[in-house]
Amino acid sequence: MSVLDLAPVVPVVVIEDASDAVPLARALVAGGLPAIEVTLRTPAALDAVRAIAADVPDAVVGTGTVVTPEQVTASVAAGARFLVSPGWTDVLLEAMRASGVPFLPGVSTASEVVALLERGVREMKFFPAQAAGGTAYLKSLAGPLPQARFCPTGGIGAANAPEYLSLPNVGCVGGTWMLPADAIAARDWARVEELARAAAELRDAGGTCR
Repeated sequence: MSVLDLAPVVPVVVIEDASDAVPLARALVAGGLPAIEVTLRTPAALDAVRAIAADVPDAVVGTGTVVTPEQVTASVAAGARFLVSPGWTDVLLEAMRASGVPFLPGVSTASEVVALLERGVREMKFFPAQAAGGTAYLKSLAGPLPQARFCPTGGIGAANAPEYLSLPNVGCVGGTWMLPADAIAARDWARVEELARAAAELRDAGGTCR
């Protein structure tokens, strides 16, 4: 499984209440976004992953903000099917590799990309995308390093996602715009599904969000 090919957008989800996990995941899947990254930023994150893995079979749930080998182990035990890190070290990389599930180590420089390619890793998270140079930087990497593919995350929304997705070295983007805080607070899952469906229409690179 390549996380980069599941959907044009990977929702980056911060879950404060684990009871929201299943209806939220169902809304995203119904909207056409099956790959869901639950960030390990809250105490509810791993419980949320367990619930989604158990009750939303069409979801491909993973964890993000993975920064330690212990989080790798806990994520996989909870049912995570992929791992995403904001950066990487050799220790973290080996733990992710040993986990047996796909992973996207984070990079923001050409040297980091080359180092991962040396280690046999070709799929990466580009983070923080906008702050690290955005589409111009990724275009510059495509020439000398065409074998690297990216999921840019950080500062990406409905307006600029199509520009990223039009690049040959971008498989998908990560974002939160289909998860507005007021909709989550109101548990307005119908709105989340509608926004997810609009994001899923970006599957054709260079498409537009409605």
